[in-house]
Amino acid sequence: MTLFHYPKAAAFGRVVPKNKIYQHAKPSRAVKQHFVDQIDKIIWRYKLAPETVNLPRNRSVPEIEIFEIHLKTRELGEGVLRVIDQAIPFPILFELHYQGQIKFTAAYKRPSEADSEKWVVDGYLGSSWLPAETERTPLPVALDLARLYEQLLRVLLPLPGRVGETLQGQLSRYAEIERKERERDKLENRLHREKQFNRKVEINAQLREIEKMLNTLMKVKAG
Repeated sequence: MTLFHYPKAAAFGRVVPKNKIYQHAKPSRAVKQHFVDQIDKIIWRYKLAPETVNLPRNRSVPEIEIFEIHLKTRELGEGVLRVIDQAIPFPILFELHYQGQIKFTAAYKRPSEADSEKWVVDGYLGSSWLPAETERTPLPVALDLARLYEQLLRVLLPLPGRVGETLQGQLSRYAEIERKERERDKLENRLHREKQFNRKVEINAQLREIEKMLNTLMKVKAG
């Protein structure tokens, strides 16, 4: 897993008060409590924009924000990240900090096709925890902010992309793999509990079919 070194020109360094996020996202009482219990402070650390990284913007990615979240606990509820994403109308990459370790996490975020004022936030992807002193690498080379954003997100995906595969396609394939793995786990549990031989044969056939689908989905080359 890679941690990135962001240009000095992109430094923003503003502490974000939790109540400012509440004003824009209207979280539930339970999520507000998670903010209190799990988060020490939120820092808007970097702003990757045309004037700071010398890359052109487009409608889908006008800027990329890097948020640094210092945690009180090792776990952070996804609902908290989703509320922050709802409050800030730009794609965000999160660096979570806890007791000398860093975790990189983000969701694919894009403008809604139905309402250009709203953003769609997919499921969250995350790295493992890394030592805070892990050496950072320069940002990937990209022609514009949209392609830079895609490359940064692809780092979080645990399966390689296929030649010519879009980020959305890779994310959809990964989501389908996760669904099939959950199906497989349920079937394996049923198999262990099942007593009738005929039912065991039927479940095994279903398991073989799911494994075949998973192998196809995981292939680097389609087909």
